Amino acid sequence: MLAAGAPAAGPPTGAGVPLADRLADQLRRAGADRVHTVAGLAELAALVDTVTGPVLVTGGDLVAHTAVLRHLVTSPVGPTVALVLTDAPAAGQTVVREERGQVVDAGPELADATGVFGGAVRVGADDLPTLAAAARAAAGPASPQAVHGPQAADGRVAGQAAHGQVVVQAAHGPVAGGVAGAAVDRLFAALTDLGTLTFAHRVRLLVAHRVTDPAGLAAAEAALAGVDEDRAELRLSVKERDDFFTTYFVSTWSPYVTKACARLGLTPTGVTMISVLFAVVAAVLFGAGGRVALVAGAVLLYLGFVLDCVDGQLARYTRHFSAWGGWLDTMADRAKEYLVYAGLGYGATHAGFRYGWALAIAAMTLQTVRHMTDAWYGVLHDEAARRPRPATPTAGGIGGKLNAASTRVQADTGSVSYWLKRTVVFPIGERWALIAVTAALFGPLVSLVSVLVWGVLAFGYTGALRTLRARWMWVPVLDTVDATLHRDDGPVAARLPVVRPMGPLTLAVLGVLGPAVLLVVGLFRAAGDGDPGGLRWWLPVALLVLLVAGLGAGAAHNGPLDWLVPAALRAGEYLFAAVVGVVGGVPAWLLFGYVFVLTVHHYDLTARLEKRQVAPPLHRWTLGWEGRSVLLAVAAIAGFASPVMATLGAYLLLVFVASVVLAWVVLPARASRAAAVPVRGGSPG
Repeated sequence: MLAAGAPAAGPPTGAGVPLADRLADQLRRAGADRVHTVAGLAELAALVDTVTGPVLVTGGDLVAHTAVLRHLVTSPVGPTVALVLTDAPAAGQTVVREERGQVVDAGPELADATGVFGGAVRVGADDLPTLAAAARAAAGPASPQAVHGPQAADGRVAGQAAHGQVVVQAAHGPVAGGVAGAAVDRLFAALTDLGTLTFAHRVRLLVAHRVTDPAGLAAAEAALAGVDEDRAELRLSVKERDDFFTTYFVSTWSPYVTKACARLGLTPTGVTMISVLFAVVAAVLFGAGGRVALVAGAVLLYLGFVLDCVDGQLARYTRHFSAWGGWLDTMADRAKEYLVYAGLGYGATHAGFRYGWALAIAAMTLQTVRHMTDAWYGVLHDEAARRPRPATPTAGGIGGKLNAASTRVQADTGSVSYWLKRTVVFPIGERWALIAVTAALFGPLVSLVSVLVWGVLAFGYTGALRTLRARWMWVPVLDTVDATLHRDDGPVAARLPVVRPMGPLTLAVLGVLGPAVLLVVGLFRAAGDGDPGGLRWWLPVALLVLLVAGLGAGAAHNGPLDWLVPAALRAGEYLFAAVVGVVGGVPAWLLFGYVFVLTVHHYDLTARLEKRQVAPPLHRWTLGWEGRSVLLAVAAIAGFASPVMATLGAYLLLVFVASVVLAWVVLPARASRAAAVPVRGGSPG
């Protein structure tokens, strides 16, 4: 341990090891590489100025399992994460208020506090300037602090090694000075006051306490000894709150599979790939038909879903998180589900139902639009937690009452109302369970119809309630990100004039009406043995109506419901592709494949939003929703809808694959090589 002006080591633990020494050792095992002792917050600020990687700051009064520290070091929820406890705060300790897992306020006294700062915070690289500013603002008479982190041979702090952590820890125990942890409390309060987005890390099943006297130290050590750390970590790999089917029919035994995978050395990505294989085989069996194949497909689908849960549990158990793994898990989940829809669509058609593929396309479109609203509503909620709600005419209206009611139900874990609320929205576990049961008992057609019926009801329920709550929250979110990227606008939309009297959501909804009406007319003609191809000259009209949505591309997206714009644009583009397919005589399987590629492209944008990743490197080559629609319209009018749709789909898939390789292989490799090149400096000769 590198020490500078090291103070007293503090009182011994039950094992006779000074508490500070034990904490330093735990921090190394949690991912820290080096220990350095600084005399106070001013010196800490100076040290942070030289650091480029994440920093972990702890107080010297923390008694915790090593796993607690490791979980804080590796937490994937955000770059800056604070340990939050439920203990009663001691004098001078900082209490916090949380909303949706974010620390929104911190200080010595809060009337609506939800927890107490646990004396440890991991600060991301982008927040290091704010940490240095907070340390300077909070500097004063305080307990010395210690820093653990990667160090170069010449004594310089060396960027990143191992987990790339630099850890700051109080260097003396909680009893000797009587002010142990006070500096880190002031530091965290100042960090919060400066507006740092900090996520809360709650301790569950494991033990973490801040102690202020020998009796508290003894009690905390007894609590630590009473917990099997590895067993607790295995239980912690299961989400604390999950949906009904997952909770009672998967998580009751999936931890045993997780443990076995860990012993076999499987990675979360490897488990994800196995679950994809199971889903693909299930889709093939659903398409093949026959009772034995359908039952076998249902069993494989269930086992594939179990593995879909296990990959996340394995990541949490082994603490192997990565941006790539999170992105891949999101993309694989949707790809698996839609491949199963394809198997059901083929199976229903093969069994003699004329519109099997049409149902599969409808299910995929509905689910994608629902997911878009889910993702953006989550962003809306997170943003609302960080902002005070402005006074509006609806402040005490139905939106506020719904918000309060939802909060009460969510707090009543395990109640009938709690499970109904979680089940009615048709989450993935319930969807896969419904598909497996209905396919095995009744066949692909009933399975698809069931998914559509429940999906439409869930969409109506969530859409209505979320609209009311969003109007009550009144928080714009699209203006906080690159709206053009997440609208998926292309060069045509960028050149359209802006219609300001009408909001972008109104324009997007109007744009959906053109293809929706023409699709309904075309389907009725096809059902009546008419020729929907005669409607091709109406395609320009439907296209012009769709392009109305592009008139809002350059407008501010700051309305309370503008978070719905991406979902509306997805619906408009998918419906227009379906119109081209019906009017242009495109084979149903080809239309499904084209829309599938579109969903992959759009889920890539959503996954990057959720994982805080930059735009796909080749996004500008995807032409935009309006550019793709114009190409399809021209092709259908000219009588080449099928070959152009196939070519465009193959092109988009190629761009997607190339973008993935660039984003996750080529560019990181270049960055790694650049970081490995030593920087040589010196005064000019």
